[in-house]
Amino acid sequence: MPSLIAQHLDEVRRRIAAVAAAAGRDPASVQLLAVSKTFPADTLRAAHAAGQQAFGENYVQGALDKIATLQPLRASLEWHFIGPLQSNKTRPVAEQFDWVHSVDRLKIAHRLSEQRPAHLPPLNVCVQVNVSGEASKSGVAPDDVATLARDVAALPRLRLRGLMSIPEPVSGLHAQRAPHRRLRELFDAVNAQGLGLDTLSMGMSADLDAAILEGATIVRVGTAIFGARTYPTH
Repeated sequence: MPSLIAQHLDEVRRRIAAVAAAAGRDPASVQLLAVSKTFPADTLRAAHAAGQQAFGENYVQGALDKIATLQPLRASLEWHFIGPLQSNKTRPVAEQFDWVHSVDRLKIAHRLSEQRPAHLPPLNVCVQVNVSGEASKSGVAPDDVATLARDVAALPRLRLRGLMSIPEPVSGLHAQRAPHRRLRELFDAVNAQGLGLDTLSMGMSADLDAAILEGATIVRVGTAIFGARTYPTH
């Protein structure tokens, strides 16, 4: 398993580098976030041994267990919370994570701000945008992005870094690029107001090429690294 994960990581990194080069971008401008939800700590340990440091988690309790197990590696790990966040789960996320990609309500941002320990650096956050308008998806509506971004940026103990989206899955590079382009346009519009964002978290295993071509700075890849997931029954 460790050698297979190392092989998969190498393949994904090569894919990122090739697409970035095709887009005229420095491959170093695209960070690979390994989406490790549902996978055990030993799997993350193997990925870390292969040079991976940033991991994305969707489920608070499962992530906390892994963070505790991997505590000896903490100084070289970066934990990103990327799933929907309920208000009663914000405290452990504020205390244990380095990034939250899924801020879509001011209430959640306020709680993260209030609960971020003073001895830690500001919590890096992204505003999640529902670019495809799916009723089943989390995320703020595109028309409300600028207002929420300004409000989040004003909160202490948080550092607003950028925008995140999980578009509706579609086939074909041209169709996949459209929602990522929409997020980039929103990013540019918010930055035109002086917020200084630097992060576009978009693209997963199936559509990372389209995301990189449209300017992604973080791609969230799980299946292509770890294989198919078995989801918890709860």
